[in-house]
Amino acid sequence: MIKDNQKIFNRLLVCGDACLTALSLIVGYIIKFYIFNKGPGPGVLPLIDYAKLLIYIVPAYVVLYYQCGVYAPKRTSRNGRDIFAILKANTIGMAALIIILYMIVREFNISRSVLALFYFLNCTFMIVARALMRKMLRSIRRKGLNLKHILLVGYSRAAEEYVDRILDNPQWGYVVCGILDNSIPAGTLYKGVKVLGSIGNLEYILPENKLDEIAITLSLKDYDYLEEIVATCEKSGVHTKFIPDYNSVIPTKPYTEDLMGLPVINIRYVPLTNTGNSLVKRVMDIVGSLVGIILTSPIMLVCAVLVKLTSPGPVIFKQERVGLHNKPFYMYKFRSMELQKETDEKKAWTVRNDPRVTGVGKFMRRTSIDELPQLFNILKGDMSLVGPRPERPLFVEKFKEEIPRYMVKHQVRPGLTGWAQVNGLRGDTSIRKRIEYDIYYIENWSLWFDIKIIIMTFFTGFINKNAY
Repeated sequence: MIKDNQKIFNRLLVCGDACLTALSLIVGYIIKFYIFNKGPGPGVLPLIDYAKLLIYIVPAYVVLYYQCGVYAPKRTSRNGRDIFAILKANTIGMAALIIILYMIVREFNISRSVLALFYFLNCTFMIVARALMRKMLRSIRRKGLNLKHILLVGYSRAAEEYVDRILDNPQWGYVVCGILDNSIPAGTLYKGVKVLGSIGNLEYILPENKLDEIAITLSLKDYDYLEEIVATCEKSGVHTKFIPDYNSVIPTKPYTEDLMGLPVINIRYVPLTNTGNSLVKRVMDIVGSLVGIILTSPIMLVCAVLVKLTSPGPVIFKQERVGLHNKPFYMYKFRSMELQKETDEKKAWTVRNDPRVTGVGKFMRRTSIDELPQLFNILKGDMSLVGPRPERPLFVEKFKEEIPRYMVKHQVRPGLTGWAQVNGLRGDTSIRKRIEYDIYYIENWSLWFDIKIIIMTFFTGFINKNAY
């Protein structure tokens, strides 16, 4: 079994990190005073005084590494999480060290250059060491060593998906020994993983002490067995995890919160429901729309004149769309089509070579210039710079019955541009695919994600080959 080896490995890891932290400060001192200079000059503290700091720095940094998740299990995580945890711990540690040395203890003889080198070297050494360790472990696991043996309790879609991921990622070092289930006959195979028998066999398998983990993968109809299974697993001391079979019910990324000791599962995580996030995005929208209006005002003026000169009717075309919380609003565009009855306009989308589109309108639609008046929608608060594109009420009613999770897009403000649009899903493209991208954006929103989409819009989003 891997448990005892894991304990030894974790202790070695902590010792290694302690050594790297000490080495980083010593090497930083050597680089500063022996490579960049010809040795410590007058008034420079000797290396031994810096080494004395390690009595406090090393234990403090090890605790920081633990608190920041550097020692969290890494079998299935990506390199980026390791790097972030290391940088976070070192940044907090360096900030605390500077405050203590220069503001509390007031020890001004400690070189700031040495501390800067220490920070850089410690981050670099640890990131490189973790990358090498990860590469070595994954190579070992591919050869059948350092494996974790897992038994699945319950045959379900969750069990199949779990097996799929393990088989697709041998570098994780997981081996599924079998599945227990009351409904599926013993001997049934799923991609080489056999159903060993009923759930009742668990109490006979666990005492053999050959398993590293139990994964409870019950189907929804079998959740009555959950309490008994958990009690049996806890009694044996084997590490147990629960993989809920709710993909068909909650096909998204849920999150939990603690309600005075009662765990509550929220079906969907929407970062923009947070007041702080919403405020940041709104400030960005106001500033961005004002800047956009100022910069594009000459273009909008030319477009307004051309629209007025080339066809009768108003310059601005407004159309009812559905926005945040399903509330309707009027979205503005430069008129790109011949004037028509409102009842005719509502019936369908524009098609290729549509005779209603004017010559100037065709150019504006191709280059998305007709969308510029929506900067005023953004300033008003009807829309955002980035978000799912809004749709007409007629099509919202149609799509919400045909496309699962279509209405999720209305949990945020609609956008001038969006994740679906910069990935080519504009105009006459798959609505289902567009909704997938919209939901990904909604669940993974961040300020940097918005900035990325805006930058991508300048390179990919303005020219629309699907606009007719």
